[in-house]
Amino acid sequence: MTTVRGGEQAASDAATRLSTQPTPPESAPRPRRRALAPLVRAWRRLTSMRTALVLLFLLALAAVPGSLLPQRALNPTKVDTYLTQHPSLGPILDRLSLFDVFAAPWFAAIYLLLFISLIGCLVPRIRLHTKALRAAPPRAPRHLGRLPESTSYAGDGDPAALGDSARTALRRDRWRVVTREEPGGVVTLSAEKGYLRETGNLLFHVALTALLVAVAIGKLWGYSGSVLVQEGDGFCNTVQQYDSFRPGREVSGSALAPFCMNLNKFTASYEPDGTAEQFRAAIHYTKGLSTQTHSDVLQVNHPLRMEGLRLYLLGHGYSPVFTVRDPSGQVFNRVPAPFLPQNSNFFSQGALKLPDAKPKQIALDGAFAPTAAVAGGVLTSTSPTPKAPAVAIFVYEGDLGVDSGAPQSVYSIDRQQLQNGALKQVGQKNLAVGQTYRLADGTSIRFDGYKQWASLQVSRDPAQDAVLGAAIAIVLGLLLSLRIRRRRLWLRLTPIDEPDGRRRTVVDAGGLARTDAGVFSQEFRRTTGRLRDPSAEAQGKD
Repeated sequence: MTTVRGGEQAASDAATRLSTQPTPPESAPRPRRRALAPLVRAWRRLTSMRTALVLLFLLALAAVPGSLLPQRALNPTKVDTYLTQHPSLGPILDRLSLFDVFAAPWFAAIYLLLFISLIGCLVPRIRLHTKALRAAPPRAPRHLGRLPESTSYAGDGDPAALGDSARTALRRDRWRVVTREEPGGVVTLSAEKGYLRETGNLLFHVALTALLVAVAIGKLWGYSGSVLVQEGDGFCNTVQQYDSFRPGREVSGSALAPFCMNLNKFTASYEPDGTAEQFRAAIHYTKGLSTQTHSDVLQVNHPLRMEGLRLYLLGHGYSPVFTVRDPSGQVFNRVPAPFLPQNSNFFSQGALKLPDAKPKQIALDGAFAPTAAVAGGVLTSTSPTPKAPAVAIFVYEGDLGVDSGAPQSVYSIDRQQLQNGALKQVGQKNLAVGQTYRLADGTSIRFDGYKQWASLQVSRDPAQDAVLGAAIAIVLGLLLSLRIRRRRLWLRLTPIDEPDGRRRTVVDAGGLARTDAGVFSQEFRRTTGRLRDPSAEAQGKD
């Protein structure tokens, strides 16, 4: 028997004030220097759990634009399309870093403040909780009948024997029990349950902190790159071959895991109403320094994993194929140009630039429709399925401005060259597959059909397993903190002498729970009923 001797019966505030965390000291020593007082107050406010919850809410709120708007780290092509479609709003959102939410300075500030707040409030709470786990349950209050749950009954035998029996029964039900002997032969039992609630609460916040650390590690030592690959083409894992590459601060561009891939065929299937059903990209690849070729099929949310990398299929589109003969007789045979989809029917816009054409450079700017329809002389698409492909092209000749060194989009011509007269429109035409458009200067343009392209992303996150483990721990901690209830139970066993000389004991019981009082009422009645009549438990009765 665990016994604690001495002390008087007194109602303890610590006994009747349940909390999901240990009670911190009532006061903290003031700083010796008044100059440090504002800093101390700011630190205490920052490291309070209320501040941590506010910052967590702000972090979730700040992440909303990242799910509503396209992100450069995931799909720069969609970002360019959004900027083209929203010329007024797009630049404003771009200046606010809403297309790079998770790399924005304001997001990093919230992230770091949340991390500091969690560390600052968790360390003392873990220390206090550890101390509370080792501490004995508090003494019984003087007036057990004033507690939310209470009862009283008489039992045969002396308090010590009944106390041992009750202690064994309570421990069998996983109560923490301490027995105390007090003057007058009185025995008290203090029992409590539910410390896993605070343990789960702390596990949730520790796992959340670990998640933040893992994400930070992934950002520092991970990288992602996106590239547009047309059927029959491929790329290797080098910085130079990416359309967009975002390395972590600790990533060296010369130390990327070596692999190469080629897009053999892209297949898209649609429902009768045009809704996308399935996208499949058949590829072959080599990894490391091996020349052995492997095959795989990429699908949305089914990446290829190799060399610590993940190769994702993000999107797709069409590349019209043209054969162009310039006035000098030079032929550019079956040249594809990726066009960007503008709507769900894959009506797409793009450009083909021929800086090597003579005597003047040539550019084709226009639109592609997988299933073409002409309404009022304007080309549109009625379905994403390529049933009747056609293009509408505007032909330009002159100086494309590509030799100036200034960056240009490959999906459109430089409008500045049009404004200054360096580039002039010389014709326009709608073409079906196989049709040719001839200009007066001898230039001919034939629409040969189309290829499909796929937008791919390569990602490396060295902390991905840690993120998964932290997420599982977060869910487990949340379940513990929500499902388990803190409750306490006290028994006071007072000996009485009957007139016939028999030795009997009056048992006063009381208990309380922080939450779910109705559920605890049933548990209290069930527990005290078994303590009153141990034979009922053996017979399977309450």
